[in-house]
Amino acid sequence: MMRSLCVLALILTAMPVCARGDIFVIVNAANPVAALSQKEVLDIYMGRKRAFPSGEYVLSFDQARDGVVREQFYRMLTGMSLSQVNGYWSRLMFTGQLLPPQPLPDDSAVLDVVRRNTGAIGYVETPPSDNSVTVILVLKQG
Repeated sequence: MMRSLCVLALILTAMPVCARGDIFVIVNAANPVAALSQKEVLDIYMGRKRAFPSGEYVLSFDQARDGVVREQFYRMLTGMSLSQVNGYWSRLMFTGQLLPPQPLPDDSAVLDVVRRNTGAIGYVETPPSDNSVTVILVLKQG
């Protein structure tokens, strides 16, 4: 028993340093934006900014509407609960001012859309494994 616990501990310490629960904000690799601040990403995802600093129009994409990844993202980005974020967007949509970021079902769908659109921004819970997208911000858990 003790030996298997030691083996498990060794395996866990050899795992990648990337903390579980981090969220990776990504853009298309052809997008000239190399990094954004948390405030800049907040402004995009709350509808206050509609363009990147380069002037290119932003196509923002969310994860599944009631998904855990979306909940973590908005909690880390805004400090708001998912119900508060949904209420915020409901009010804006009711006034006809804006539409929220388009929801996609999972990391794979977000990666696919961002890879195909130079103006797209999205977020994933697993760091991208290729150079078709650029990580512009990492939101750290805790």
